[in-house]
Amino acid sequence: MTTEVMPKNEQSTNQPGSLVEFRVEDGVAILEMNNLPANTYSFDMMQALDSAILKARFDDSVHVIVLRGKGDKFFSAGADIRMLQTVTPRFKYFFCLHANETMTRFEQTPKLVIAALNGHTVGGGLEIAMAADIRIARKDAGRLGLPEVGLGVLPGTGGTQRMARALPKSKAIELMVEGKNISFEEARDFNLVNYIYEGTPTEWWDQVMDYARQFCPPNKASKAVGLIKRSVQSGAEMSFQESLSLERELQQQLFQSDDAKIGLNAYVNKSVANFTGK
Repeated sequence: MTTEVMPKNEQSTNQPGSLVEFRVEDGVAILEMNNLPANTYSFDMMQALDSAILKARFDDSVHVIVLRGKGDKFFSAGADIRMLQTVTPRFKYFFCLHANETMTRFEQTPKLVIAALNGHTVGGGLEIAMAADIRIARKDAGRLGLPEVGLGVLPGTGGTQRMARALPKSKAIELMVEGKNISFEEARDFNLVNYIYEGTPTEWWDQVMDYARQFCPPNKASKAVGLIKRSVQSGAEMSFQESLSLERELQQQLFQSDDAKIGLNAYVNKSVANFTGK
């Protein structure tokens, strides 16, 4: 399932019922997984998510991406277990492979990706959230974890690898082999969650959007934000010397940008920089 291409700069929303709804507000692309009640994902939803991240990547009016679940109960409970019971082992393999590729696309897109955890974030839902750059949860809205061991399987959408990179290895193993879900507060202590905001669902969402908009022009040089993210994400998989080379190449791109000229001139002239994202 794919999303339609909308006219440039138009505030857009998919038709009701889309598995991933897409809209742009003030330079922020909002991707909303829509499979109530738990926003579990099938191959069709993962295709729609893949299409949406590519749409946001190519849209020059988009500076930041926010991913959330529909409703107020679940960000996502992960893969649709009933779907997995009905398909062949070969299909399951390719399903996991495509999900891996989609999560990597989130990581490699040079735009900041924020996971807005509006409810329970478990199993594959947490695996999706861990592919984001920043995670913001709503206080007391749910729990978080990788309980796949209880199904006799492992977290197969990058969970074993991303959690082991985010946490001390022994803590990552502990959480996965025990299969326990933890509070957002505990997850923040482990650096799995960056921020926890309070308030009603509407108040919380307004705070998430305020946070996201600070990385959009004219507030921030969004191209620099995106390439900082790209340097960290890609550089982490390279040798130190290779990552320094990548950093230099990305810095050269920024030196040639309009925003670098704006920022440097504002610094010299002791004025406020009004960035353009170019």
